Amino acid sequence: MSDARTDLRRGYGGGDNGGMPTPAPAVPSRDDLMAHLDRALITGLVATPRENNRAHYRALADGERYYWLGLELGTRWTDERRVLALMAERCGVHPDPDRLTGQDTISAALCVDALERVADVLRKAVAQHQRVLFATGHPAGMLPVYQDLARSLEAAGCEVALPPGGIRLAGNQDIRRIGHVAVLQERGHLPHTHAVEPMRALLDRLETDPAAGGLPDLVIADHGWAGHAASRVIPTVGFADCNDPALFVGEAEGSLLVAVPLDDDVEPHLYEPLTAYLLHAAGLPRA
Repeated sequence: MSDARTDLRRGYGGGDNGGMPTPAPAVPSRDDLMAHLDRALITGLVATPRENNRAHYRALADGERYYWLGLELGTRWTDERRVLALMAERCGVHPDPDRLTGQDTISAALCVDALERVADVLRKAVAQHQRVLFATGHPAGMLPVYQDLARSLEAAGCEVALPPGGIRLAGNQDIRRIGHVAVLQERGHLPHTHAVEPMRALLDRLETDPAAGGLPDLVIADHGWAGHAASRVIPTVGFADCNDPALFVGEAEGSLLVAVPLDDDVEPHLYEPLTAYLLHAAGLPRA
């Protein structure tokens, strides 16, 4: 672990504090947040290799449905270079189509711009007392972010849609609720997943079971959870890494409200300044 990452752990709740609770981070300025995101490798020179990004862009362009994350893209994105150009514009990856190797980048400025658009979505949700559903395929990274947002929206008067129990999937999988957030469970683990089936099963239950409360007005999620919700014309915010081009394509086409570019699998406490900034921008209490 780098010295910079160790310093960040001490500053944002990951280090030893003598057994005392670590206070919530102060709300950073925009510039301070961008600097933190780059230091924490949430943006900047991120861990995702260029080779992986380009392989995913090519797979999306080739029509491999796994990489569409539940969206229906038809034949509109069959040119890998067009996908790359979109990702350079909306995520901040290196724009050179001849660059095939090395580490790739995510723009801190584009990340914060997207967070500010999400803040607008959250303010609207509060004003309209919307019913909001949270779900993640990255429980080891993004789960605490969604939990914080869910608690704050609930405290501000929104209804958080809670996944009902008993939604079983193929194999030994089912959908669990951790706090306010839907996750996939398999054999006692919470796996990383891009699959669309969990969100399909969850929305089907919410829609058809009178006791489940109905479909949400807003979904905040990632991976196939976000893509499938958007495909059902539910207003959706998606958090996405630079190797998840489908959600950025969805935003460009208008099926997603916002796609937030970031590395979605760093140590969870490193997202705390991001969450503090987003809640403050939305005028939400930290519950």
